[in-house]
Amino acid sequence: MTDQNLGTPVTLPTRRDPACPFDPPEELTRLRDSQPLTRLAFPDGHVGWLVTRYDAARRVLADPRFSVRMDLKHSPLPRRNVLAGSGDKPAPGMFVVMDDPEHRRFRRLLTGQFTVQRMRRLEPRIVQITADHLDAMAKAGPPVDLVQAFALPIPSLVICELLGVPYEDHAFFQEQTAVAVDLDASVEQATVAAGRLTDYFADLVRRKRPRPTDDLLGGLITDSDLTDEELTTIGLALLIAGHETTANMLALGVFALLSHPEQLDAYRADTSLTDSAVEELLRYLTIIHRGSPSRAALADVELDGQLIRAGETVIIGLPAVNRDPARFADPDVLRLGRDGARHHLAFGHGVHQCLGQQLARIEMRIGYRMLFERFPALRLAVPAAEISMREASLAYGVRRLPVTWEQA
Repeated sequence: MTDQNLGTPVTLPTRRDPACPFDPPEELTRLRDSQPLTRLAFPDGHVGWLVTRYDAARRVLADPRFSVRMDLKHSPLPRRNVLAGSGDKPAPGMFVVMDDPEHRRFRRLLTGQFTVQRMRRLEPRIVQITADHLDAMAKAGPPVDLVQAFALPIPSLVICELLGVPYEDHAFFQEQTAVAVDLDASVEQATVAAGRLTDYFADLVRRKRPRPTDDLLGGLITDSDLTDEELTTIGLALLIAGHETTANMLALGVFALLSHPEQLDAYRADTSLTDSAVEELLRYLTIIHRGSPSRAALADVELDGQLIRAGETVIIGLPAVNRDPARFADPDVLRLGRDGARHHLAFGHGVHQCLGQQLARIEMRIGYRMLFERFPALRLAVPAAEISMREASLAYGVRRLPVTWEQA
């Protein structure tokens, strides 16, 4: 084990090549190939670490000696995620920034609500929601913005029904969420948006408390001793994660497929590729890209021959990790039938692995399959270079995706 000077600490690489919108930042890839564990400079002056190798990332994410607590971690971003809490204190119930045993308490309650059986029972409803939106697209006629017509409303409606949130309020929470997760927004703007979302959910919980409804929030009210504050935070976290990430994956995945016509042709010819296609798109695109996940060392830990000291923050460079050639052959190639794509870390790893990953997979499987069945000649309505990317968001994606097709 060494404790050596690895040169001048780098800042987190975030700048992507506009000509290659699906690829990680070039500097992130270079670091993975030359120095996969490197010193990282944080805006507050802290010097921690950046991990860009697959095996090392899995070790950090699975090791209880690395903490997710907000008060122990430093952020590589200009500002913290205001949705997680104010300052260094997590919002009550924000289990994603808690260690065990506090994390385990909330996770067990939610795992009981996110059962595989419950997710499978949702499939017919997801199919119907998807069909309804495809019907509306066909009726409107081309061109359409696939983000607004398809990618955003479908997961939004699904998570609203699952949680018991009135869908007629979707414009409000989508608008406020967009501001809260936009890293270009000021702290004041993001805080105001987060406050509005919290107030909305707090009111919803208060109204549900005396008469629990047959939905996930109602189930938590009935089957747990969670406080209104905890229910508010949990519900808000699930609502945002349930539509923000899946919506970005649906739209960005379609953009990637339309930009790789040979892969799209193979998918159209054999929809049995759907499961592996979803896993490969999750690996290839890796939309969680801006300094997340992150951990703080609770003790001195040896990693790849280097000493991570207690108190140092470790950032996992997921876009580079999921393109590690030591784990995935030809990692920069999109290959829908790839063996082993499911071993990606797009949903994290260890005890904090994404709770809603099965729901996200179901929505993507149904969404991609039904979209290309209904519109087999779907194509971009503008040159690919004109597609604007959401680089400053916590989840990578496209702002708009104009598409067109030949009408019968």
